[in-house]
Amino acid sequence: MTQDQNDPVRGERRLLSRRSVLTTMGALPVITAATSVLGATEAAAATAAINPSAQRQTIRGFGGMAHAAWIGDLTAAQRETAFGTGEGRLGFSILRIPVGESQADFGRDLATAKRAAELGVTVFASPWNPPASMIETFNRNGQTNAKRLRYDQYAAYAQHLNSFSTYMRNNGVNLYAISVQNEPDYAHDWTWWTSTEMVKFLRENAGSINTRVIAPESFQYVKSMSDPILNDSSALANVDIIGAHLYGTSYSNFPYPLFKQKGAGKDLWMTEVYYPNSTDSADTWPQALDVGEHMHRAMVDAEFQAYVWWYIRRSYGPMREDGQLSKRGAIMAQFARFVRPGYVRIDATANPASNVYVSAYRSGDTVVIVAINKGTSAVSQQFTVANATSASVSSWVTDGSRNVAAQAATSMSNGSLTVTLPARSMTTFVTSLSGGSSPSPSPVLSPTPSPTPSPTPSPSASPSGGTGTGPRVAYTMSSWNSGFTASISITNTGTSAINGWTLSFTLPSGQSITSGWNATYSPSSGQVSAANVSYNGTIAPGATVDIGFQATHTGNTAEPTAFTLNGVPCTVV
Repeated sequence: MTQDQNDPVRGERRLLSRRSVLTTMGALPVITAATSVLGATEAAAATAAINPSAQRQTIRGFGGMAHAAWIGDLTAAQRETAFGTGEGRLGFSILRIPVGESQADFGRDLATAKRAAELGVTVFASPWNPPASMIETFNRNGQTNAKRLRYDQYAAYAQHLNSFSTYMRNNGVNLYAISVQNEPDYAHDWTWWTSTEMVKFLRENAGSINTRVIAPESFQYVKSMSDPILNDSSALANVDIIGAHLYGTSYSNFPYPLFKQKGAGKDLWMTEVYYPNSTDSADTWPQALDVGEHMHRAMVDAEFQAYVWWYIRRSYGPMREDGQLSKRGAIMAQFARFVRPGYVRIDATANPASNVYVSAYRSGDTVVIVAINKGTSAVSQQFTVANATSASVSSWVTDGSRNVAAQAATSMSNGSLTVTLPARSMTTFVTSLSGGSSPSPSPVLSPTPSPTPSPTPSPSASPSGGTGTGPRVAYTMSSWNSGFTASISITNTGTSAINGWTLSFTLPSGQSITSGWNATYSPSSGQVSAANVSYNGTIAPGATVDIGFQATHTGNTAEPTAFTLNGVPCTVV
């Protein structure tokens, strides 16, 4: 993305001219504003079959970019709107920031990054240029002032990236990852890299970078930029996340067979896009539904684990300049507020009817279904969830007149749910596989890295409901060279509700919690207690609560071996 510090709109439209051509090449539809007209007859769609046992990619989250140097920082209130998960919030769980070209620039986005980190948001960074002293100019296809990193500065550049990571960590932000270069193949206004140069740097220098590494962040998911990385075992060993942008990328180019073949153990992220353009207002309807289909395709066709917008606050972005959600933002929130980090996409009938798109996600017993109806008539849609019982279902809808509006609760009977998808709408459903109350759809992340346990409500003496069967705990860990995230599902296997709970376990030596969500953790290492927060203190019989945390380790990635809930031993699955 080009800099637009001095003349934002003109700068964005200057770049758009080329991307408009690319969009046309990719045959991506651009829908003009139109009035939604309900058809007289409600159409019926084929059943959307959902299989919670058929698990696909783990979702890292949804988010956007903050760039204070170019468009100004988010205000304190706007940070809460961006990263909060309640009504009127975006629910973003990922923040992208730029890497400063010099240490004097390192703090420009610190305030927003720090608040995001306090809320449990994943923060990563991308550089546009190395320090000026490391750059040389050259003639690239007639561009006489083209910039590239000097070959004798590769090691110094790796240390520059480390310096930024260290600065952020010393100021309360543990970067999840850092990129080698933003859009190295579309660098008229920043630093060019060839795929050969990228592989050389990754192979010889990226191993010294002190956090996860992202590459190559091609502007159009150009596979000739990422294929060489996947085909070079030494370079691939020093990469944690294959990152891509989707400007003008056709849906037919979303799948990546080579990544599926050679990317085992690596993540696949979409790290920047705006869609379908940057010229129209983000409130143009039903055009905003195009964003929903684009996100659906990114999750289902491309199997990305993250989806990151360009500017968070912009006339064409998820947050308007007045700090309120736009229509595009409401569409993004239908994913972001409910499909949280650590959820796993599961198999679902992706296109049960013309203009209807369905995807589904699971965390423990919680299942989230996201359904988009781009048609001009309402659709009667049946969902069947394999191996599910009867359970209540909560739902939220965005259409021409509503933004992520809560709907009346309904129910799923023996794994079957039939609903009406309004014309030109997007609906998110949240339910449970094993019955009981609908899970909380909008968890509020812990506001501090090491929160103190909540004193209320008082824990019940017997979390198992008096049946003699202990609660069930599932612990899932995702580690990297110096840290990990852990997702914990707590299921009440008893016959009566648990009112107030504390989960206790011992972290293996060398592990220390840095932040957490859906519970308060104390202390950060050793024997840890995770206590409920205000909205999840009650666990109905058969219901599941999902919590989690991020932590560092010193080489020991073992998992806790035993858990107790209110002093009662748990069954670990």
